[in-house]
Amino acid sequence: MSDNKILTIIDKKPLISPLTNHYIQVATSDNTRRAYQSDIRHFENWGGKLPANVEMIITYLHTFADKLNSRTLSRRLTAIKNWHVYQCFIDPTQHPAVSKTLAGITRTHGKPKEKAQPLLPEQLLQIIKFLNNENTLLAKRDNALLQLGFCGAFRRSELVNINIEHIQWLDKGIEILIPYSKTDQMHEGQFCAIPFGNGDICPVSALKNWLELSNISTGPIFRKMIKNKVHPIALSPLSVNHILKKRIEQAGIPQMHLFSSHSLRRGLATSASRDGASLPAIMRQGRWKNVNTVMEYIEAAARFEENAVNLILNKMQLEKD
Repeated sequence: MSDNKILTIIDKKPLISPLTNHYIQVATSDNTRRAYQSDIRHFENWGGKLPANVEMIITYLHTFADKLNSRTLSRRLTAIKNWHVYQCFIDPTQHPAVSKTLAGITRTHGKPKEKAQPLLPEQLLQIIKFLNNENTLLAKRDNALLQLGFCGAFRRSELVNINIEHIQWLDKGIEILIPYSKTDQMHEGQFCAIPFGNGDICPVSALKNWLELSNISTGPIFRKMIKNKVHPIALSPLSVNHILKKRIEQAGIPQMHLFSSHSLRRGLATSASRDGASLPAIMRQGRWKNVNTVMEYIEAAARFEENAVNLILNKMQLEKD
């Protein structure tokens, strides 16, 4: 359901003008809009009618209670809610019976959120060595992509939207402007500093090598390649997932299915904390605004390193010796 088609009629007069409607449309990110459109299509393909009523919404929830994750159902209710709000219809999702039904589904069928395995520096190094041995233009692109993605803790959408014009080359490395992102919908802009490496991992050198060999001097830095030829079109966000999984498998790292593009971002936070980086430094590098998100990454990595049971077991071993 496209936002620019939403014109509510009151007394046969448009509630909003086409110009204003344009700004309403761009106020929602493309990713969110696509997700809402998909959610509405799912509801309608099931047999749902818009505008909907409370009974229809509850029947929909019951139908998919044990088939879809409760978080997915919650998002679909949000899409349905927005459709009714912007069309100026009564919102059936706000009825207490709907929220109670969703809560009951969550308690009965709820599952922990699946989280990507963090990609650690030693695993990244394993991939880099494989790519260096491959020594193709495609390998050079993937090397720069994965190194930069890890060291910059980039989201996949941020990574594929980097243009040459966003990069400033400095004595200590590079500084990349991120014009907008998931947490910067108002285009205030964020910066990410990437220093030179001291060993095999050096995203600045890898990027410079790729740009020189590909002759990219303007526009997107990470582009599609067909038959070893660089195309002007940027990679899609989803392609970052495919590239990472492919290179993980080729490098011999087990359990490829546990990794995703988020493994790069999660891996930076996990390994930086493990190696003694402060929480503010980690948050600044990954541009995290929510402390709880970063702490979850850090705590997950420290479950064995700082485990209270270790103190008990170690003490018992000492007493035994």
